[in-house]
Amino acid sequence: MNAVLALAAQIGVPLIKQVLSGRIGAPNADLAGDVVEAIARRAGVGVGELPDLIDRDQPRAVDALRATEAAMPEMLALYAQGLEGQFALLQAEQKGHWLGWAWRPAMMWLLAFLWLWQLVILHVANAIWKVALPPADSTTLLGLTSVYMALYMGGHTLKDAMRVVRGRA
Repeated sequence: MNAVLALAAQIGVPLIKQVLSGRIGAPNADLAGDVVEAIARRAGVGVGELPDLIDRDQPRAVDALRATEAAMPEMLALYAQGLEGQFALLQAEQKGHWLGWAWRPAMMWLLAFLWLWQLVILHVANAIWKVALPPADSTTLLGLTSVYMALYMGGHTLKDAMRVVRGRA
């Protein structure tokens, strides 16, 4: 999105320029992605078409940038509220019983082991001991992994996967 950043610097929209250049939200690219999506939505194009729009119809792109800049304080406030909520949840989990937070890393390790078993260890064991241990059903393992990711990641993984499936990545 160098073209968007260059245009933002050229027309003087400082908040968008700071977000896209990584000075705000660098550890979390979600904010920059949301800003680019907002610009594209206001311009009436897809995110991938934004650089072409800047070349073809710069006034429309400038209008979209300025409209998004006007909405930036609200976007930044919502982003900050989200981070505060995540931090509050983390603190609340640390105060509670250890099972309140331990299920997530335990499930991650279990899934990592199951996939490692399915893809590597099982085949090595079969080759070394000349046995035919049956593999687990990959569909079931994939389903279990998908459900865990949807629960643990608040549905964002599922939402992003559906966006890719629908061709709006």
